[in-house]
Amino acid sequence: MKKVLIANRGEIAVRVARACADYGVASVAVYADPDADALHVRTATEAWGLAGSSPAETYLNADALLRAARDSGADAVHPGYGFLSESADFARRVEEAGLTWIGPAPETIESLGDKTTARALARSVGAPLVAGTPGPVSGVAEVLAFAREHGLPVAIKAAFGGGGRGMRVASRMDEVAELYGAATREAVAAFGRGECFVEQYLERPRHVEAQILGDGHGTVVVVGTRDCSVQRRNQKLVEEAPAPFLTDAQEQALRTAAHDIGAAARYRSAGTVEFLVGRSGVVSFLEVNTRLQVEHPVTEATTGVDLVRQQLLVADGRPLEVTSTPVPVGHAFEFRLNAEDPGRGFLPTPGPVERFDLPGGPGVRVDSGVAAGSVVPGAYDSLLAKLVVAGPTREQALRRARQALADLRIEGLPTVVGFHRRLVEDPAFVGDADGFGVHTRWIETECDWLEDLARKRPAESEGPGVLRTWIEIDGRRMSLALPGDLALGGGSAAPTARPTPDAAGVDSSAVRSPIAGTWVAWQVNDGQPVTTGDPLGSIEAMKMETTVAAHRDGHVELLVEPGAVCAEGTVLARITPEPAAPPE
Repeated sequence: MKKVLIANRGEIAVRVARACADYGVASVAVYADPDADALHVRTATEAWGLAGSSPAETYLNADALLRAARDSGADAVHPGYGFLSESADFARRVEEAGLTWIGPAPETIESLGDKTTARALARSVGAPLVAGTPGPVSGVAEVLAFAREHGLPVAIKAAFGGGGRGMRVASRMDEVAELYGAATREAVAAFGRGECFVEQYLERPRHVEAQILGDGHGTVVVVGTRDCSVQRRNQKLVEEAPAPFLTDAQEQALRTAAHDIGAAARYRSAGTVEFLVGRSGVVSFLEVNTRLQVEHPVTEATTGVDLVRQQLLVADGRPLEVTSTPVPVGHAFEFRLNAEDPGRGFLPTPGPVERFDLPGGPGVRVDSGVAAGSVVPGAYDSLLAKLVVAGPTREQALRRARQALADLRIEGLPTVVGFHRRLVEDPAFVGDADGFGVHTRWIETECDWLEDLARKRPAESEGPGVLRTWIEIDGRRMSLALPGDLALGGGSAAPTARPTPDAAGVDSSAVRSPIAGTWVAWQVNDGQPVTTGDPLGSIEAMKMETTVAAHRDGHVELLVEPGAVCAEGTVLARITPEPAAPPE
């Protein structure tokens, strides 16, 4: 390999670009219009634009990515994680174009990326499993039938994706239809496919996983274990390695299953085999992620293995540098630094990064996709950076983490840093002789201090100002400044709904958008009677759907259409109460 195109954005694109430099090959960044001045664009050897602003137009557009590879002279493609990283079709097209795919073989992605065939493979090697449908379900009726047979709760999960996207947990029969619809929509938005399967959902489980490396010729190494139980919306917030508070039997079971699954698939490159560990101690196979994980740095910190370098070696036809399971040294935590407001239910909060002061000290590493002055767009993932802190023991790593989080300063938009600072002091997370108190639904069901973190978003700047854009000449970018009023005269890809001023004071009938995003769908009809708490519809931002509920009883008037781009505070609907009965 001589030049690697990185088919991704954000901190993982920066991570891969730096690994390429260390390996001795050039790197090519690609960028959507909102990312023109992003850190990954500045870090790579060169950068090529993908015309457009939505994921579908850019980072999910295989034609545009392959065109950028051809135009830049790249001879290899690294997909990072998310987007097309687990698309067998994209991997196959990369190889058909004569390029090196830095990842598992397309056939492996196909078999393991489909969660139903992955479950079949896991079952064939004796991995522990809970009950699930043999394939994607055909609709709501099949979900209901499974729930009646196996009991509630059930997990509805995207068959062709990961990272918690396209997953909903149904605890009541009357919510299955709504949650199935939300899961399929989110799966389409994140992965381009909406098929879902169903499985039994373990109550209060831990999420534990094993990192594997394979050379594609039968050699598979289990590099280490991780715990990823601190989650919101079924997506990870904090990870650590090695996974703590496991019995010897549990650790052996998941290591053996991970190895055997990888070996049966003749796995190539880096991958992760994920499990749930129930309160009863049962270990159950969850899925295989056929890509690099967001949390890979904690394994690197405790094993000394550079996982991206191993990916490059295998893709280059060279042997792995690690041939047996390394003994972990010390302990490491990863804190995802997301643009989300934990005091408002972890609502995504795109906006400007005005200050970004990073901590230092022993064992501290930061993988970042932003810098001071960056603007975080609403069209993509909320992850800004990852703070990784390691120490000789879990206790010392925790002490270092507390100091690093105290030193960290991010200003200009709400983030989850305040949540992390409280978490590392919480006895449930710190653990004791009785083990670990957190589980995958701990934030939603047991964390009692989130409201303490509520804060207002910084006011948005006003006036047209100056719009800075870029032109590109043979992979080199040049800055171009335009007056804001001129720049705003251009067209828009979607209708934009703007905040509606109240005629006089507070409009008690208004249903306002809690975030800036794209209105996805209504779950009610115009004029329909609703009661307080009824779900009205959903809005999508930063690849996550947020349900908007009725704040009062009455009849609803719908004011925006699906696909409308809404600012925070936009009046989406009005709920008018029933008129009082006339006196007799």
